[in-house]
Amino acid sequence: MDLQGIISISGRPGLFKIVTQGKSNVIVESLIDKKRFPAFASEKISSIEDISIFTSEEDVKLTEVFASLLTQNEGKESINHKVEESVLRSAFTSVLPNYDIDRVYLSDIRKVFQWYNLLLKEGLLKSEVIEETEATPDGKVEKEAKKVKTEVVKKATKKVTTKEPKAAKPAVTKKAPVVKTGSSRGK
Repeated sequence: MDLQGIISISGRPGLFKIVTQGKSNVIVESLIDKKRFPAFASEKISSIEDISIFTSEEDVKLTEVFASLLTQNEGKESINHKVEESVLRSAFTSVLPNYDIDRVYLSDIRKVFQWYNLLLKEGLLKSEVIEETEATPDGKVEKEAKKVKTEVVKKATKKVTTKEPKAAKPAVTKKAPVVKTGSSRGK
């Protein structure tokens, strides 16, 4: 799952998409209300790809949690993040059974469900079926769905233009001026 360009800013609700980068800030767009504003280096900015959830073994990337939520909910919205604590914790346990109860707070669980629903609503999460072709004994080709893979669709594409180097101009050589001198004959 690739959520490149989607960030979280501490102290601000929701998720943001990086629009462009300035000298000392980045311009972001809120996924909730589509407003744009500058985010400065003094704010705590975290990329969604870099966030992990504490478990009893290894930490699990948030993108993997989103993938299992997408599979479990069959591509539909999950529960609301404002329901009571017991419902949220039981739903989160069904997605990530070995999460660390002491270090994963209720506010973290609420954010996971809120962000999942927000990304799904924006169309950034998409379930894609990878198909393999197999030949049957009678020679016909059948397509069978072998594996379901979760993929994030990139909406923004960056155009990269390359400039060709200019051809070097040939060096111009100047001819030395011809100086005529008078002859000393005849005197």
